[in-house]
Amino acid sequence: MIEDFDLIVASFTSQYGLRISDIKQMRWSEFRSLLVGISPDTILGRIVAIRAENNKEILKNFTADQHRIRNEWRAKHARGMNKKDAKTAIADYERIFLEMVGVKIAEN
Repeated sequence: MIEDFDLIVASFTSQYGLRISDIKQMRWSEFRSLLVGISPDTILGRIVAIRAENNKEILKNFTADQHRIRNEWRAKHARGMNKKDAKTAIADYERIFLEMVGVKIAEN
């Protein structure tokens, strides 16, 4: 998931006009809400749509790059994510976001 951070940044800029690096303060819940509302017209929206596509008729018309994107994602996530990995991924996103807006994170 963290590999998608650049896609998130670009999508926030194109959809909301927000430069994430310029945000000084935003609640995590607001960030999540904005992320959930990302349009399929953004780069993140398009990539997510490619990764999630299962319609065989649509897949027949995919370009080589679209197939590569989908296949890489499916291979990487074929085993699924357990609850511990999901919690770790969420914590990583929170840490990255907080550090990005200048909040110092205490090391455990």
